[in-house]
Amino acid sequence: MTHPNSADQPWPVRTVARKIAEWVDRLGAVWVEGQLAQVTARAGTGTAFLVLRDPAADVSLQLTAPIGLVRDGGPAVAEGNRVVVHGKPSFFLGRGTLNLRVDEIRAVGIGELLARIERLRKLLAAEGLFDPARKRRPPFLPGCIGLVTGRASAAEHDVVSNATARWPSVRFRIEHTATQGALAVPQIVDALGALDRDPQVDVIVLARGGGSVEDLLPFSDETLCRAVAACRTPVVSAIGHEPDTPLVDHVADVRCSTPTEAGRRLVPDLAEETARIAGLRDRARRALAGWVDREERLLTALRGRPVLADPLQAIDARAAEVERLREAARACLLRGLDRRSADLEHVRARLTTLGPAATLARGYAVVQRLSDGADPGTVLPVLRSVSEVGPGDRLRIRVADGAVTAAVGDHTHAGGADNEAVDSGTAKPPSARPRRRKASTT
Repeated sequence: MTHPNSADQPWPVRTVARKIAEWVDRLGAVWVEGQLAQVTARAGTGTAFLVLRDPAADVSLQLTAPIGLVRDGGPAVAEGNRVVVHGKPSFFLGRGTLNLRVDEIRAVGIGELLARIERLRKLLAAEGLFDPARKRRPPFLPGCIGLVTGRASAAEHDVVSNATARWPSVRFRIEHTATQGALAVPQIVDALGALDRDPQVDVIVLARGGGSVEDLLPFSDETLCRAVAACRTPVVSAIGHEPDTPLVDHVADVRCSTPTEAGRRLVPDLAEETARIAGLRDRARRALAGWVDREERLLTALRGRPVLADPLQAIDARAAEVERLREAARACLLRGLDRRSADLEHVRARLTTLGPAATLARGYAVVQRLSDGADPGTVLPVLRSVSEVGPGDRLRIRVADGAVTAAVGDHTHAGGADNEAVDSGTAKPPSARPRRRKASTT
């Protein structure tokens, strides 16, 4: 036991077997639950040999029990039954095998199974596997249906026959598995995985006929329920009859009470769909005909309106109105021009009357003082008083028909009677000139 172990100093088989037996012996007695897969109790022997299989995995354990314990167990100790055994593991050195020496066998009753299923139901519900929000609707017309069922079973016949009767061109991919017993769960889980990986499968159906609670136990197994929940393809459960409700019914996306109902719900009915399509065509035809008639009546009413019957009538009326307004505007403008012309003549006459030319024509004159060296363009100042001029100043006298220049004499008076002026530009004969004193021409 204390010798080192290496490639140069290996342990013999007996040493290794003894070490394993010592470790197994330390485990002590245990309680184990499983399903009896094989019971061998031969007469004349004192020991019975049994095989206990795990219901959810492909794992088994050899059991040895006194022959009397098996016989006293009666029908409970039979192949296919689920039992709980108490025993001590032991390792047989001669053959290198592990077995469990059983000293008590108890059958798992229906009440215990239902209690376990109820606990599992609460666990899965708390995890949300029963939530309606996560359930998916199968396609209206699946291209291929995956079916997991027993070989040559009534459930397979019900699903296939009813679906084919409703839709003759439906296609199936069938996976045959065990539907009860220890091998049911692993085989169904493998079939589910194979169908879920197939891209052509649009929906998966789990179908099984009715049976006892023990027969339907695989469909309440936790492993199978979680496998159904993990499928990406919609799963339809059709297990047993109407009263049967295994846990997989709550996890599946659609629950059917029987395989027959599943066959009817998987595909639509060809006759019903054909009749529905014919009805929809008739409705569409009537609706289209009604719409066309309504639009034709509307077009006829539109064409009957005056504006569309004679489109130029409105244009002619507007043209006549425009011409009338144009003539009115022209007449108004001419009247305005006439009034403005008359006003202008009146103003011109008033200006003529009030102007200096008219005053000069009546005999008045305008006298301006001439400055020596002034620019010809300079405006001459108008003489308004005799005090503004002196002797010798030159004056310009403007009358109606011209102007003359004159020079102021030596003496000037306020009355202006002694002033003399000689017109140098328009000189008159001496006889016509008035005799004035001290007047000189320039």
